[in-house]
Amino acid sequence: MKYDREEHELIDAYERGSMKTTAPTRQEIAKIKSLARNTFRKDRRITIRVYEHDLKGIQKRAMEKGIPYQTLISGMIHQYVEGELIESK
Repeated sequence: MKYDREEHELIDAYERGSMKTTAPTRQEIAKIKSLARNTFRKDRRITIRVYEHDLKGIQKRAMEKGIPYQTLISGMIHQYVEGELIESK
């Protein structure tokens, strides 16, 4: 695996024993837990109309993956928003 300069510095510091860690405070733990909870919370419901053929295709793909079709749709929307789903031209 190739490391960049910053990663090499971190590895070197760790190996020299010059890195010190501290336990997170209760306030930091509470904040981390809150962020984690909110990451997976779906708080909006939408209704959309799709072509029957498209829905059948999505349901088939979801069944192949072993997940509910709404989860597949939600995941595709998330990937698109994050720029991970690339449009073909």
